Amino acid sequence: MNNDSTIRLFSFLGVFLLVATAEHLWPRRPLTVPKGQRWLCNCSIVVIDSLVVRLVLPLMPAGVAELARFYGWGLLNVLAVAPWLKIILAILALDLVIYLQHRAFHRIPFFWRFHRMHHTDLDIDVSSGNRFHPVEILFSLLIKIGTVAVLGAPAIAVLIFEVLLNATSLFNHGNLRISEAVDRWLRLILVTPDMHRVHHSVIPRETDSNFSFNLPWWDRILGTYRDQPQHGHIGMTIGLKEFRDAGRLGIGYLLMLPFRGRAG
Repeated sequence: MNNDSTIRLFSFLGVFLLVATAEHLWPRRPLTVPKGQRWLCNCSIVVIDSLVVRLVLPLMPAGVAELARFYGWGLLNVLAVAPWLKIILAILALDLVIYLQHRAFHRIPFFWRFHRMHHTDLDIDVSSGNRFHPVEILFSLLIKIGTVAVLGAPAIAVLIFEVLLNATSLFNHGNLRISEAVDRWLRLILVTPDMHRVHHSVIPRETDSNFSFNLPWWDRILGTYRDQPQHGHIGMTIGLKEFRDAGRLGIGYLLMLPFRGRAG
């Protein structure tokens, strides 16, 4: 798909601006670190990630999907399944793989070295949805590419999934105040900010819960769902106990973080 990058870029910018505006109007928690300091860091990471991906990976998941269709690779290309059902199955399978990947990145020390950069943010808002180490982004893309090839996922399904994943990541990291009644129903079909915020708690048993990014069902089915943080959303502490000095958490320090000390 020749214009998939353009679609993903404009959907990202649109959702980012929408969530940023909403969390400014209806914030859930007071911020503990100046927003400008964090946003400069988190948005710089987006630029670095994009450049690294462009330099290292010549083929993206949607391109692999086109190759899979042309050569007949993957399960969905050999099964007699209606096109609309292939799209739904591919989106569900990709979302489950991302959930399992997220759990593995917490569980396996080597991957946690890179993923913990995401959890060093001392506040959580829309910009936190971009705070991923470039090496983690590469690992994630390779896993996604392998999944697309094995599944034989249609290119349109891959594009829809990537747009949804990007949008929901920005949304569920948002510092958004949503009424308890709306949140209770919404989190039956979508990971909400209150649901995902628990995952960013400094308490390890809360950090190791609510791994879903898009669909919330995997946490419920696989036993990693936690409804609320122990100290409530206002009283909870965001981040990791080893990294509490906001002045040290600059872009250079974060990029070198995987190569410092024990993985924890």
